[in-house]
Amino acid sequence: MSQAKPGDTVRMHYTGTLADGSTFDSSQGREPLEFTVGSGQIIPGLDSAVSGMEVGESKTVTVAPEQAYGDRDPARTQSVPREQIPEHIPTEPGTQLQVQTPEGQTIPVVVADVNDSEVTLDANHPLAGQELTFQVELVEIK
Repeated sequence: MSQAKPGDTVRMHYTGTLADGSTFDSSQGREPLEFTVGSGQIIPGLDSAVSGMEVGESKTVTVAPEQAYGDRDPARTQSVPREQIPEHIPTEPGTQLQVQTPEGQTIPVVVADVNDSEVTLDANHPLAGQELTFQVELVEIK
């Protein structure tokens, strides 16, 4: 039977969980995830784990932060004076917002903290710094 290799387009079902066992993403109830092995379309640790798998094979893969969304970077957290945020913008912790850089790039951020004088925004990926575990099943090699 053939094995998935870089350059192959594959389809897989997956469930991603955190260290506490909670599911952060899954293809259950949806079409399998389709991507090209080795193309950088998915996180590196999962991409490399699929290489060598055969259709119908299942396995559990644990991916370290540096092979997923990286470590949390304190430089990607910024406090903004509260008066600089328009009143119609929600500032409750956990709220997802988009900010624009001086260069015009749009960046997703999460309100991390709020006090009377400032709002702390976090531009780290929500899964940065976390070890991720995936249960994967290779469904098809195209």
